[in-house]
Amino acid sequence: MRSAQITRNTNETQISVELNLDGTGVYEVSTGIGFLDHMLEQLSRHSLIDLKVKAIGDLHIDAHHTTEDSGIAIGEAVLKALGDRKGITRYGHAYVPMDETLTRVALDISGRPYLVWKVEFTRDKLGDMDTELFKEWFHAFAGSAGVTLHVENLYGANSHHIVESCFKGLARALRAAVTLDPRKLDSVPSTKGTLGGVTA
Repeated sequence: MRSAQITRNTNETQISVELNLDGTGVYEVSTGIGFLDHMLEQLSRHSLIDLKVKAIGDLHIDAHHTTEDSGIAIGEAVLKALGDRKGITRYGHAYVPMDETLTRVALDISGRPYLVWKVEFTRDKLGDMDTELFKEWFHAFAGSAGVTLHVENLYGANSHHIVESCFKGLARALRAAVTLDPRKLDSVPSTKGTLGGVTA
């Protein structure tokens, strides 16, 4: 079973994450930010990754630190759970429609963290959460998970639909990328023989 536990404690946040890549999409999420909880639940449900997140942050200031640090911790848990990365499909992509909105997400578990973010919102806030923080979450996740991640909202008007399609797109792309390929379980999927320093 490819699972991991991460604890991240700073002067700004205290975060614990438990994650199982081979789960069924069971989640238990509490960050103190209602909309972020909703998005992380979508991530778990649609990736089939079991996810427990408990975050306590300095929300009396704003949601920035909790949002960013939760992305870091979840990304670190994904990286740890992947282990030697032998047998993974490595690449994943998804097109996710949500009413008037369509978003495309593509990723490579490359060991080379990079984020391309082509998403704009029509509102500054969703609930109590600043919409500018969603890019921060995706950037933090890509960096700590070691993935190349492209997120592009092709069109849409409703900000709730736009960001939810981004998280669902990540979920479906991640689900495909971490899936084990039964034809090549014994090697890392790279002609280099390594992904981010992990050797076949």
